[in-house]
Amino acid sequence: MIHSFYKFTVILFCLLNFNLVLGQSLSDSVQPVDNRYLEDQFYIGVGYNVLLNGPGAIDQRNLSYNLQAGFIKDIPLNERRNFGVGIGLGYAVNSYYSNMGASEGVNGVSYEILGDAEFNRSKFETHAIELPFEIRWRTSTAQEYKFWRIYAGAKLGYVFSGRSKLVMDEGNDSFSNDDIDAFQYGLMLNFGYNTWNIHAYYGLNPLLKKGASLEGEPIDLKVLRVGLTFYIL
Repeated sequence: MIHSFYKFTVILFCLLNFNLVLGQSLSDSVQPVDNRYLEDQFYIGVGYNVLLNGPGAIDQRNLSYNLQAGFIKDIPLNERRNFGVGIGLGYAVNSYYSNMGASEGVNGVSYEILGDAEFNRSKFETHAIELPFEIRWRTSTAQEYKFWRIYAGAKLGYVFSGRSKLVMDEGNDSFSNDDIDAFQYGLMLNFGYNTWNIHAYYGLNPLLKKGASLEGEPIDLKVLRVGLTFYIL
């Protein structure tokens, strides 16, 4: 009887340990589903700026680039969490190259069309704090990290530094250009799959303030931007 009790105790001990090990393995392998997940809250982007609506004599040159980065708070509005809005804060630097030169004088900033022999590069450069707002739709789930997305909305930018720069063989001329409108706003669209997402932005207001003119003609330059956006987390 003692021997049988001993065998029963050993078997019970082994079964208990087996259940503990199995339970631990199952708990380690089965991860809880995060039903409160958020997507695409950090972004970086690169793009090409196209100048539109300017006087016909303006000819865009070189690579007019855009670099941007920031954070967007993802706010899902449905239970599946594939539809919502995003409100963010970001930073962007933009360069716009053309054959239009800017010079600073006592009466303000004046503009002229330059011949090829007169300059090497002429550009506007802006540094801005941006406030994007997006309406967001995507095919993501709590377990799926590769998905389609369409994010459409608007963006408001505050240009805290705007400069004109002219590079010539005999030297450079650079100054803070007060004609660059401090507030830039427009419509934007981001769409794509997984890593690769097309970014498009169209400025609703001119790059330069009302009153800037070229040979008496208003310079109503607007910006069309096309590039790529990469989302993180």
